[in-house]
Amino acid sequence: MGWEESVLSAQRPKVLVVDDSKVARSQVRQALESLDLEILEASNGFLASGVVEAHPDCALVLCDVNMPLVGGLELLRKLKSKESTARIPVLMLTTEGHPARVKEARDLGAEGWIIKPFKAELLAATVRQYVERA
Repeated sequence: MGWEESVLSAQRPKVLVVDDSKVARSQVRQALESLDLEILEASNGFLASGVVEAHPDCALVLCDVNMPLVGGLELLRKLKSKESTARIPVLMLTTEGHPARVKEARDLGAEGWIIKPFKAELLAATVRQYVERA
C-alpha cells in the first residue's frame, strides 16, 4: 500500500464483518460497496477480537450469532466488557430470530438484530446511520 492509499484508508470508517460463512461476508461487502468504508473481516469471534484490538477505531461491528470457537454473543459480551471497545456499536446479523436470543443480545449491549437474508439497500442505509454517528 502506497502512502496516498494509507492516508485515504486511515480516513475511511472501518466496519468489521464477522461471519463464519465466506459467502455471507461477501454478500455484506457487496451490500456496502456504495459506501466509502474500509471493510474488515473475521470468520469467528476469536479472530474478530484480534481485529478489533488491532483496529480499535472500528465504527461498527456486524456479527453473526452462531460461529465456531467464539460465537457472536460471546464476542459481544467481550467487546462490551472492555472499556477500549465498549463504545463500538454491534449489530447482530444472523438467520436466527428466537426472541430469547434477541433479548440476550440486547441485554448484552447489541444495537440491533438483522435477520438474514437481508435487503442490501436496507443494510447499507442502517450501516450508514451508524458510521455517520461514529
